[in-house]
Amino acid sequence: MSERVAVRKTYKLFVGGKFPRSESGRSYLVQDSNVSLASRKDARDAVVAARAAVKGWAGATAYNRGQILYRVAEMLEGRREQFVALGVPGDEVDAATDRWVWYAGWSDKLPQVYGGANPVAGPYFNLSAPEPTGVVAVVAPEAPALLGLVSVIAPAIVTGNTVVVAASPTAPLAAVTLAEVLATSDLPGGVVNILTGRLSETVPTLAAHMDVNAIDLTGVTDAELAADMEVKAAENLKRVLRPVSAGHDWSADPGLGRMTALLETKTVWHPKGV
Repeated sequence: MSERVAVRKTYKLFVGGKFPRSESGRSYLVQDSNVSLASRKDARDAVVAARAAVKGWAGATAYNRGQILYRVAEMLEGRREQFVALGVPGDEVDAATDRWVWYAGWSDKLPQVYGGANPVAGPYFNLSAPEPTGVVAVVAPEAPALLGLVSVIAPAIVTGNTVVVAASPTAPLAAVTLAEVLATSDLPGGVVNILTGRLSETVPTLAAHMDVNAIDLTGVTDAELAADMEVKAAENLKRVLRPVSAGHDWSADPGLGRMTALLETKTVWHPKGV
């Protein structure tokens, strides 16, 4: 019996719920696997996909979004050994799964904490309610590869935003494998889009893109690049989340900061009945 020739896996981009190759046809080698090298055109395509998904995702009930995030956690739990085989510690996979569940639980509670009735002088109801910002560009941290990735994606999407994620170029396999988890869950296409490759190529495009409403620079370690991205983001008044400090503890209680940072507040006045 002849021996089988091993088939090397090619990890593709995740855009609009599908797995296209980079339009440039480029790839690079990571852990003996080919990984797509995203171009500026791929980044623009991902923004288009994220924008198309905003209406349906933001319009879904908070309860429904929570159910979908919980389903993602179920699928992630089922692929634990696959992540371990890629070099992600088992404890980190467990922590990432737990974090999905934690954020899923906040989906229908955050409006009660972050919104509410305001005291006003006059015969009116004055109500404030949180709303998603829209399309958010996210630069994922390099380490911990999976827990860090989940910790920047989940708080953005649980509140109704859609995201374009620039995965760490040195640790992309966790990101593209998470994309496979998302694709087999109930998450609508375009809510999460994942690009692999050079940050210097995709992030400036996302920072300057006029249809991106906010940018999370968490994974940017180059202070000069981060400052340049803030300047580009200012052109259409994007919200900016600055890079985290070196040695940030991703296993600590994440709090509500990442969710509330990507929300707008709508205030409504309504006359009281007699």
